[in-house]
Amino acid sequence: MRKQIHLENDVVRLRPVGVKDVEGIAKAANYPEIWEHMSVSLLTKEAVQEYVENAIKEREEQQSYMFAIIHKATNQIIGTTSFLDIAQSHRRVEIGSTWITPSYWGTNVNTNCKFLLLTYCFEEMNLNRVQIKTGHENIRSQKAIERLGATKEGILRNHMIRKEGTIRHTVMYSMIHEEWPEIRVRFLEELLTNK
Repeated sequence: MRKQIHLENDVVRLRPVGVKDVEGIAKAANYPEIWEHMSVSLLTKEAVQEYVENAIKEREEQQSYMFAIIHKATNQIIGTTSFLDIAQSHRRVEIGSTWITPSYWGTNVNTNCKFLLLTYCFEEMNLNRVQIKTGHENIRSQKAIERLGATKEGILRNHMIRKEGTIRHTVMYSMIHEEWPEIRVRFLEELLTNK
């Protein structure tokens, strides 16, 4: 994934995160409730700076690919999302580390982001599998992933240690290439309904 990936529709624009985004990310990220279930916390400018620098480094090393989520109506950064666990030889990727500023929770922003990313994965990259995972206690995220049409594959027990030292079990979901046409129709229906 060496090339610059830019994805957009009427609601959101996704573009590679850059150093110039630190201020915008810091503003969008400055809400403790975002970080309750995340492995990072971006409540300081220093943490955001490190987060962005690490994202750029990992993109250059083809380990991950982080996008800034820009709300088209306001032209403001409202979160980030990433391609993770990139395995081009196996034609699979993970979509994750997604966070959105709370004023956009429950809106059509996340659905639009996922539609753009999944369309790129299955129609441009011709991937076989896209996985999405979340913590066992993050019920809001699990419901959102299930609404997308992903299949729950199981739970990875004692999978991670959270920033505060507690154990996280990870709930694993996926979509595969053969399912994409049907899932795509479901997305389009939802996006038309929730404009």
